[in-house]
Formats: sequence, structure tokens, C-alpha cells
Amino acid sequence: MKLATRIFAIACGLGIALLAGFVGIRARSIAKELTDPPFYKPQPLSRVEATYTELAVGSQGDPGGTWSSEEVSGLQLWRLRRAKPSRGVALLLHGFGDDRWGTSPALRVFPDLDAAIFTYLRRDDALRKGGPVPPITFGARESDNVVTIVHHLEASGIPRRQILVMGRSLGASVGLLALAKLEADGGGPLGGFIWEGAPASSRDFGERIVRGPKDQFWHPFLAPIIGELGSRLAASRGGYDRRETDLRALLAHRRLATPGLCFLATQDRLAPVSAQRAFVAAFDQIEVIEADTWHLHCAEVLGATYPEAIRRATKRWLP
Repeated sequence: MKLATRIFAIACGLGIALLAGFVGIRARSIAKELTDPPFYKPQPLSRVEATYTELAVGSQGDPGGTWSSEEVSGLQLWRLRRAKPSRGVALLLHGFGDDRWGTSPALRVFPDLDAAIFTYLRRDDALRKGGPVPPITFGARESDNVVTIVHHLEASGIPRRQILVMGRSLGASVGLLALAKLEADGGGPLGGFIWEGAPASSRDFGERIVRGPKDQFWHPFLAPIIGELGSRLAASRGGYDRRETDLRALLAHRRLATPGLCFLATQDRLAPVSAQRAFVAAFDQIEVIEADTWHLHCAEVLGATYPEAIRRATKRWLP
């Protein structure tokens, strides 16, 4: 009997050790992905320049324009100015594991607006140079970058009411965090805010990465624990407080005067519908267009409806 009890205790201890090891390995993997996405590789500058040249010429109903770049508090801001006077400027925010190159083609949906674009924390340049690479902070520091750029655009003579922000995926979360900060500074609302698939927080996103595209029997028990530990590790590596990324909490009692347009991906497991509806509720003026897909695929699924909705909204918002 004692031998059986001892074997059982050893088996239980081994099982607990294996479980703890599994949780620890997965948590470290989540922390790595939250701070330095393994799938992100910056494009060669030659390819970036070729894309910008193509965008300057214009195509697909977009008139193109003239590019210029400038240094703004350690960031590199790229601006496309149209040949004809525009009604404002669209500030395009890139998503998780992306940079200014990846999101730059989105300027085509704003043919009558100038465009502005930059890479958070200038991570693309740091990666190309092989030097120290700033960790992603899931919007905590990136949203401050957006605030800096908006203030710079204002200082250059563009009224805040003529600045429109668009973000998808992490860019949507970054934009919403920045929007809350900007409206709190007393400068008034922006011209408009367009988003698609905003992750609710670093912790929530970590858990949802664990859950992946399909439910597993162990997810209800272990996914919350792994997401919690992984996001804690990520915050420690990135030097930020996870509460700075919690959009649900930050927008729970806010009223946003900036008009909004939300493309709501109804099948999304990474940026859930419940979170998007909570963010929508913070806006005084908001239009919601649903798409039966995951985020980042709304334009593909909606087809012509996607750019038409954006252009209709910008004509309504901007004088």
C-alpha cells in the first residue's frame, strides 16, 4: 500500500512538473511574441522606396502626390502631399508586426486627403541597423508617439479637426489609446477615427494567442494563466504597466467627441466582438459596419463597400 501511495505521489509530482513546464514555456513564448513578433521582418529600404515611388505616381483612383520626411522627436514622419489642396491629413497607424511600409498603401482610400505615416519607436530602422531594438509595449509607448505626431501636425498649421486617424489591429488599439489622451488634453476632438480589430489589452491578446483559431479542451483552464503570465513578462521586458494597455478600463467611463467608423469583424478571436462594441459605446458619433471575417480581412470581404464607407465618412466629418 505504501509503495502504491509513493508511486501515485511521484506520478502526481511528475504531472505537476510537466504542467508547470508547459505553462512556463508557453508564457515565455507569449511574452516574446508580445514584445518582439517573430514573424516581423523589416523590408529592404530599396523595396520601401519603390513602394513609395509607386504611391507618389498614383493608381487605382488615387492621384498620388509628393513625399517628404522630417524628424519629429526621434521619430521619422513621412508625409504625402497632394497636388491639389486637400481637406486634411490621414494619419495611418500600422498593426502588430508591421511598419510604415506595410500600411502605406492604405492611403489610396483617402484620395482627397494628404497622408502621414511613421513606425512606432522607429523599430524598423533599429532592426535594419542591428542595434538595440525597442520592445513593443502594446500601445503604452506607441500611443505617446501618436500624440507627439498629432501635436507636430498641429504645430505645422493643420487644425486638429482636419486630422483623421486610421488604425487596424494593434494600430487600432494604439489609436484608441492616443485618442483618449488627446481628447483629455483640452485640445478638442480630431477630425475622425477609423478602426478595425482593436485588441482589448496586452493580457487579453496574450490569452487569445494561446487559444488560437480553434478551441482545445485545456484552454478554459490554462489559457487565462498563460496569458496572465506571458503579459506580465512582456510588461516587465517592455518596462510598462499593463493597465496602460487596458482599453476596456480606460474607455469605460469616457465620452469621445471625435466621430468614428468601426469595421467590426464578427468572427475575430483575437479582437473579440464584445470588446469592439464596448469601444464603440464610448463614441458620441459612430458608424459600425460588420464583416463576417477576422480583422485585417474586412476590406477584402466588404469589397467596394469598404473604401466607399471611408470616403463617405470623411466627406461628412471634414469641412
